[in-house]
Amino acid sequence: MRGNPPGQVTELLQAWRGGDQGALDRLIPLIHAELHRLAHHYMLGERPGHTLQTTALINEAYLRLVNASQVTWENRAHFLAVSANLMRRVLVDFARSRGYQKRGGDVVKVDFDEDRIPSSGRGADVIAVDDALEALAAFDERGARVVELRFFGGLSESETAEVLGVSTRTVKREWASAKAWLLREIDGQGGA
Repeated sequence: MRGNPPGQVTELLQAWRGGDQGALDRLIPLIHAELHRLAHHYMLGERPGHTLQTTALINEAYLRLVNASQVTWENRAHFLAVSANLMRRVLVDFARSRGYQKRGGDVVKVDFDEDRIPSSGRGADVIAVDDALEALAAFDERGARVVELRFFGGLSESETAEVLGVSTRTVKREWASAKAWLLREIDGQGGA
């Protein structure tokens, strides 16, 4: 994807929003490698024998994207952020459907490391991070969006700043603050 002109992706996104259903079909091959990278990182930490595979995660996200044609797509980074959010939702829905506890003894601490895109971990981990992120969004919506874009979307600080329409410095500050809060929140869940 990074080899494709960003304007080409933006044009296809806008054409798709304008009703050109073929634009999505032309867009997917351009961003397939990025979607695969996102899905692969999500699936790395899943338990052995997990029935949801990388390709299935991409396909499920694609099906949900088809219904998102009225989104006001801004650019490639915005599209990847929405895709990452959809993949996160798929994994959370899958984990919840498999009977994982919402909170409690099965929760394992998830390490936030900004030098790499962490995997989502086992189903209980996905749920714990999702619950903590929802709690953060209740009082710090932008901080939650920064975490979602960086942690789940794998976007750089500058890409995150572009999507949110803020400075890179603001993203750095929000990222540090939100990570600290989420780690305390997840530690509190695991210790309860």
